[in-house]
Amino acid sequence: MSTIIYPSPIFGPVHSRRLGTSLGINLLPADGKVCTFDCIYCECGFNADHRPKAKMPTRLEVAEALERKLIDMQANGPTPDVLTFAGNGEPTANPAFPEIIDDTLRLRDKYFPQAKVSVLSNSTMIGRPAVHAALMKVDNNILKLDTVDASYINKVDRPTGHYDVSEVIERLKEFHGHVIIQTMFMHGPGLDNTGQEFVLPWLEAVRQISPSQVMIYTIDRETPDSSLAKATHEELDAICRQVIDAGIPCQASY
Repeated sequence: MSTIIYPSPIFGPVHSRRLGTSLGINLLPADGKVCTFDCIYCECGFNADHRPKAKMPTRLEVAEALERKLIDMQANGPTPDVLTFAGNGEPTANPAFPEIIDDTLRLRDKYFPQAKVSVLSNSTMIGRPAVHAALMKVDNNILKLDTVDASYINKVDRPTGHYDVSEVIERLKEFHGHVIIQTMFMHGPGLDNTGQEFVLPWLEAVRQISPSQVMIYTIDRETPDSSLAKATHEELDAICRQVIDAGIPCQASY
């Protein structure tokens, strides 16, 4: 089993299926994984297999590394489409996350004002007022909602602490549309969230959240659970059409 552990605090740029040329910002340690989920499909592997010894990067370390990289990209290319908070786990778990967002927006405006700032988050920290306020400032606030089925969440996303999906949905509503919902569809032994018994309740929650967009996707890289399989193009297209028919823009990545 191969896994991806990203450098910290800056990696890439990489080509993102959904976002284009993306400069990665990893707020977690460079030698392991820190996440409030332990997803069986995570390209970074299981939490227990990658316990870090290093500390999270500080606000100053992130700002200095990001500025150096942006200066280099300004001189040598490529031009980034997006600066993306992702990496070895949940970016909002870094206690300096709100301040780092402010620094990143300032540096973006200085060097590449046309670039978007995106955050890929599993939604576990959005009840914290400072995290909510920071996410309201970014261009693409991309938050996970794989299903509304608690049993599926416990089998697949495997939260490491308290997680109540009904509470998360209420917090997602509080962004008042400044949110992009991201959902992984896939197959596995006893696991399949592509059927209507999963899609329809999820779609109702999406309607209530009223996001600016929905991004649905499937497995793209090797997963720590080798029994998992991609959702088909046809399945993703059918789900995407249902979202669009509900009046919400939707993008499928295969």
